Amino acid sequence: MTDWIWAGVAVVLFAVYLSWTAGRLDRLHTRLDTARAALDAQLLRRASVAQELATSSLLDPAASILLYEASHAARQADEEHREVAESELSQALRAVFGEPVQVAELRAVPGGEEVLRDLTSAIRRVPMARRFHNDAVRAARALRTHRIVRYFRLAGRAPFPMAFEMDDEAPAALVPQGSPA
Repeated sequence: MTDWIWAGVAVVLFAVYLSWTAGRLDRLHTRLDTARAALDAQLLRRASVAQELATSSLLDPAASILLYEASHAARQADEEHREVAESELSQALRAVFGEPVQVAELRAVPGGEEVLRDLTSAIRRVPMARRFHNDAVRAARALRTHRIVRYFRLAGRAPFPMAFEMDDEAPAALVPQGSPA
């Protein structure tokens, strides 16, 4: 009789552990969804500010076209090509604002200081949002690789989390090295 009691206690403890693990995985997936939404918002903000700057006639025509095309492609990219489009926007931003002289010229134009402040803020937030997203991906992947999670299918039908890898290096003239991010 005591063997049955101990077996029942073991089954109950195992069920509690499974429930706790499933809850933890669910919280990680929620954190992942929230981080992805924040990353999407920051990427959209960066592309919008860049597109606004490109259409503002504050830049020379060649820089405006380059920035407009890259920001438009980043805003319109589907999920499959989003990382590449966002990387191309980063490269276009570095090309347009590669030299401090270009930034100084834009600052001298009326309204240029405000646009640069908005753009710098948007550029600085993207790497942080991407870092938070990729940290959530790592945590969810680590838990999903455990045998118990796989054997008991605790992840349900949630897709396997994928990191967002892109070139998010800021233009050196806009965000100098050593400045707070």
